[in-house]
This record gives sequence, C-alpha cells and structure tokens, in this order.
Amino acid sequence: MKGGEIPRKKHTPEQVINKLREVEVALAQGSTVAEASRQIGVTEQTFYRWRSEYGG
Repeated sequence: MKGGEIPRKKHTPEQVINKLREVEVALAQGSTVAEASRQIGVTEQTFYRWRSEYGG
C-alpha cells in the first residue's frame, strides 16, 4: 500500500445487499443517492455498481 492510501474494505455479498436495502429506505424517505451512499460509507459509483451487480 502506498503512503496515504486508505485500505479498501471488502464487503461480503450479504453486507452489500443489506447496505443496498438501507439506501432504498433512505431514498424512499426523500434522501438523494449521494446522501444515502454517504450514510452507508460508500461512493455513489460504488452504490450504482453494487445495484447493477446485486440487483435493486
């Protein structure tokens, strides 16, 4: 790992699915994708990739 890099966290499929559910709830309550993604600790890009890979 290079200096200053943040180590990546590997999520299990179960964790990803649970986080996608959390985002869906937040979106239903009026949050934006950016806000909901931040709440679960990932970028919007990661959220969209997970959604395409795991459904949602």
